[in-house]
Amino acid sequence: MRAERNDHNSPDRHSIRCGNEDDRPDEHEQGETGTLVREKTKTKRPSLYKVLLLNDDYTPQEFVVWLLQSVFNRSPEDAMRIMLHVHENGVGICGVYTFEVAETKVTQVMELSRQNQHPLQCTMEKE
Repeated sequence: MRAERNDHNSPDRHSIRCGNEDDRPDEHEQGETGTLVREKTKTKRPSLYKVLLLNDDYTPQEFVVWLLQSVFNRSPEDAMRIMLHVHENGVGICGVYTFEVAETKVTQVMELSRQNQHPLQCTMEKE
């Protein structure tokens, strides 16, 4: 006669389970299927701002040309053209940038103008 061994350490064939009980779906979830939809996030281009130079009767034209070349990296020809436009029309666009860059350019122009004792004004506006 063959004796059956029934250790407490060895599992009973009726009690063998696969996986964790927590991994199994609840009874009300069984048979339900669904599709996971991932929304695409669209990146939006940042707003752009025009940096404007305002004309005055006191700031020398040579200083304005130098400023356009040094702050806005304009060629001598572009700087002269922008300066003349500002002189004739009262205002001119130095460049178009994102908010942070435009704000920095305006600050640089204002600081350089004050350091050189010129009343030149520079502003920015949304494009």
